[in-house]
Amino acid sequence: MNLFYLRYFVTLAKVGQYTKAAEQLCIAQPSLSHAIAQLEKELGLPLFEKTGRKTTLTRFGEEFLDCAERTLATLDAGVESLRRGACGDGLVRLGFLRPLGVEFIPRLAAEFLRQTPDANIRFSFHTGVSQTLLEGLSARQFDLVFCSEPLQKQGLTAVPVQKQELVLIVPKDHPLSAKHSVELQETAPYPQVFFEKSSGIRAVVEQMFQLVGVEPRIAYETQEDQVVAGLVAQGFGIAVVPYMDMLLKLDVRILQISSPAYERNLFMVSDNGTFMPPCVQRFRQFVIDSETFNWKERI
Repeated sequence: MNLFYLRYFVTLAKVGQYTKAAEQLCIAQPSLSHAIAQLEKELGLPLFEKTGRKTTLTRFGEEFLDCAERTLATLDAGVESLRRGACGDGLVRLGFLRPLGVEFIPRLAAEFLRQTPDANIRFSFHTGVSQTLLEGLSARQFDLVFCSEPLQKQGLTAVPVQKQELVLIVPKDHPLSAKHSVELQETAPYPQVFFEKSSGIRAVVEQMFQLVGVEPRIAYETQEDQVVAGLVAQGFGIAVVPYMDMLLKLDVRILQISSPAYERNLFMVSDNGTFMPPCVQRFRQFVIDSETFNWKERI
């Protein structure tokens, strides 16, 4: 169905005269008459009838007017939304590791909004482990994700945005708890709480143990940083984790790892094969330009 004809129909229904409606539409009256005739032919029903000098709707026309107005309103709203998006307004869908949601992501988003008061930009926030986040990015559920470096970089751009210091946490009554720092080899005799293989940090911790030639005694595996820390606090083992302020609130001892020296890099990842709306491009560039790169979590 011709959308121009729909607009012509709605205008004629409101004005009630072909001549005035044609003038309002800036078209010739025969063109308007032809459009209405085509609509009536397509629908198989009369939409208008003559009542003296007025052109009024038939009962079929009244029913169709409601449908036409709703259709055009929906279309106009969609067009307006796209226009606003082209001007930089819109929704930025972020996926990130849960610990980044405590300070890093909220601070980034808040500062970005403060610096872009001219735009109507909103955020949605979603957490998960690295593998889940990257799958969500590929499925176009997210515009940007903040996680460990993807193993498969085909079609993805990964920009480093933060470094996290890795520490060893042990229960407060553990044999290693009297130390301030530890070499990773010293952890070999003790059962460990490890991250599941779906967690991006798993490969980082495994690489650390490979560097010192130690096969860790994995007693338990789980996904979340907080759960790992909670299990250590209750004596289920020891663990290598990124430093988090929440560790200070748990019944654990935090030990620096003197050897091997290692930091975990976190990345902002985008999919090159997906169209990036202007608002997302703007936020991504803000992150790249931000001094946040100089921020580092420390004990």
